[in-house]
Amino acid sequence: MRASRPLYVEIDIAAPVERVWQLTQDPVLQPRWDARFTAIVPTRLRPDGAQEFRYELALGVHTIRGTGVSLGERLRADGRRTSALVFDTEDPLSPLGRGRGYWRYEPIEGGVRFSTGYDYAPGWGRIGQVLDPLLTRRLVWWLTAWSFDRLRIWAETGAPPVPIWRAWLSGAGERPRARRCRSAPRQVATSHARDVMADAPQTLGRLG
Repeated sequence: MRASRPLYVEIDIAAPVERVWQLTQDPVLQPRWDARFTAIVPTRLRPDGAQEFRYELALGVHTIRGTGVSLGERLRADGRRTSALVFDTEDPLSPLGRGRGYWRYEPIEGGVRFSTGYDYAPGWGRIGQVLDPLLTRRLVWWLTAWSFDRLRIWAETGAPPVPIWRAWLSGAGERPRARRCRSAPRQVATSHARDVMADAPQTLGRLG
């Protein structure tokens, strides 16, 4: 079976990079805009600064739980910042198994270009391998992109995200839209998306 391509999401945010860093690195704030999580709890800080954590995604009838470790880099010579991540779960109902990825913060005129590249092993055994390129990976990209626009609105306007169900109602303020995000890096827009992980920060290799 052909391997699925890594995911890439990019959005420009008209806000200071320090504000975007705060909203994405604070484990209390992240679940408020990132619909992929309902809770992120730090558990142990490694000697090299990497942060171990556990995460939850409550789905009503079931809560998916997993663990991960992240390592931020905010003093690069080129002015960019990065955050590398490795995550895993033993939950047989999770559509995502072990994965790895990164966030990149690139200063641009008037704000920051915030992007992510990540890949994962499908859950659900053989069925998951079949469904992943057809359905799961598309939904995961959409959810990530929708969340990124939700982050953009918060960073630019100062208005905290409303609950997901309220985001679809009229009068709830600006609605997040996944289509505002790019699905391929600008410099490799015509090449294979596997370049996304080849461009990962070196800190990702330190996480295993």
